Amino acid sequence: MSSRVGRIAARHEVTLDEHESVTVPHSRLYGDDLDRLRAVKAVTVTEGRNGYVLKAHATTGVLQLDRMRLVLRPKFPVEGRRLIDWLCYANYQSEPDETLRNWPLGSDGYAGLVPAALLHECRLLLRRGLRRDYVRRQRVDTTLRGRLNVEAQATRCYGAVDRLHLQTFEYEDGSWENLVCGAALTVAARRSTDPWQTRWLLDASARFPCPQQPLDALSLVARGQYTRLNNHYRAAHAWARMVLGGGGVTDLLEPYGFGAKSLLLNLNVLWESVVRRMAIDAATALGGRAARPEEGAILTYGALKGSLPSFRPDVLLAFPPPAGETTATRFLAVDAKYKRYATKDVSAPDRHQLLTYIAGYTGPDAALALVVHPSPDGPTRRILRVEGPRGRLGLIQVLGLDTRAAPKHAADPLRKAIAGFAGSTAPL
Repeated sequence: MSSRVGRIAARHEVTLDEHESVTVPHSRLYGDDLDRLRAVKAVTVTEGRNGYVLKAHATTGVLQLDRMRLVLRPKFPVEGRRLIDWLCYANYQSEPDETLRNWPLGSDGYAGLVPAALLHECRLLLRRGLRRDYVRRQRVDTTLRGRLNVEAQATRCYGAVDRLHLQTFEYEDGSWENLVCGAALTVAARRSTDPWQTRWLLDASARFPCPQQPLDALSLVARGQYTRLNNHYRAAHAWARMVLGGGGVTDLLEPYGFGAKSLLLNLNVLWESVVRRMAIDAATALGGRAARPEEGAILTYGALKGSLPSFRPDVLLAFPPPAGETTATRFLAVDAKYKRYATKDVSAPDRHQLLTYIAGYTGPDAALALVVHPSPDGPTRRILRVEGPRGRLGLIQVLGLDTRAAPKHAADPLRKAIAGFAGSTAPL
């Protein structure tokens, strides 16, 4: 394990790369901060003689703590504009408008993408026109307009007969959809460290209604429902949920709850989601599909305590038999590995894992599995041939996808490999 003493810059900033470690003085971490770090599970915390040793995992982003600011950097450099494309692709969102957005990484790392993406979506809503609806209002007036609030009239009037407590419904833009956006823009402006971005956020927030306590909007977005009338608010609310809930970009991939309490991105999860969509889209275009959960499971029997989890790849594709044949459904295992396999050999545990998939899902005529990894220097492809005393055990195609390209273009090596499997009638 590599270890280095953290360089604490202005605002006590500590920078840490994926899978590296850093030592910070005991005075920088205590109480709630330690509990928070352990709860987030973005880093492993152990106590040493010279301080606390923090070891990063595959989570990147920014953690704001009481006495320091922890910046977790990715091992694969992905430019900010391209990362947002991959995030939207993994979440089945539409591609963002290049002419309106400005998503630099800046000093906040990937966390800076969240308020910028929120700003972009809210600008689109403003350009389209905010949705208006009837909103319940509590008013005090001298004439009866709407419904008399009997309880408030009896408890707050104090004998003043010229003051009526009313409940009215006003047709305005103060609906829950707009309140959520206004609250998120307000909170994002308070947290932003970029003066230009802060100004843009404030300008946009002034055009949205906002609740007195912005964080109250979390309950609104949690209870809100979408119809054809407000479905265009979904994208803005996805980013608003992260700003208000403090969850992070991971919440796009895990929509239930906000466990991170900061702006963090699990790149393993993102990579698996991207590869899963690429593989399923490619298989569907070729007449295949994603295997159902109940089919194709590799199970282990005879465990000492209970049952062991099944072997299942990140993506299992199913294809019908070739025309004129009556063989069973053919399966292809695709495993996403967020590793440096562009410059390193596939590890022994990963080869064992892929050979298990080959043995369980394929026959001798199609003994193939795919492993897909990020390749920041361009697409790569190589084939591992695994042989034993009795002959060939299987082929493992190692595919590197170009992280500099848009997802639909980066997926070309994977599409070709899947097409070759789907169209093959002879042994590979």
